[in-house]
Amino acid sequence: MSDELLCFEELDVGREWVSPERVVSTEDIGCFAGLTGDRNPIHLDPEFARTTPFRRCIAHGLLGLSLAGGLAAGAPPVRTVAFLELREWQFRAPVYPGDAIRVTSRVLEKQPQGRGRRGTVVWQIRVLNQNDRVVQEGVTATLVETAQKIARSPNSAAA
Repeated sequence: MSDELLCFEELDVGREWVSPERVVSTEDIGCFAGLTGDRNPIHLDPEFARTTPFRRCIAHGLLGLSLAGGLAAGAPPVRTVAFLELREWQFRAPVYPGDAIRVTSRVLEKQPQGRGRRGTVVWQIRVLNQNDRVVQEGVTATLVETAQKIARSPNSAAA
């Protein structure tokens, strides 16, 4: 990930970024179960999981979404102020322990907000596994600082 964060003006509609891969481990799934309290046996019990259509344990759908959020945060690195919205999210296929997932982030639209210090960016997010299969996808919106806001910052050289 670059040390330089992109501002609102640098995010062109239609531009797309791809994150690095991240392998989802059995330990990740166990930690997520402990953190959330979702201990459904489909995630944790291989014997039970063999009786399901998946035939083995799968990651929590919300774990995949959470990992996607982290991966998307660096692809591209953006001066994000807030995560505003999650819409049209779909869980297309399971994520299994050992899967290597990555995220594509594409700018769908942009809208300046307020006094020009921030803008809303709408993103198309796709989570793909190591076989290029889309396992999750949807649309998100974030609030991003503009160059004007950065220039007015008390920590900037222009201030």
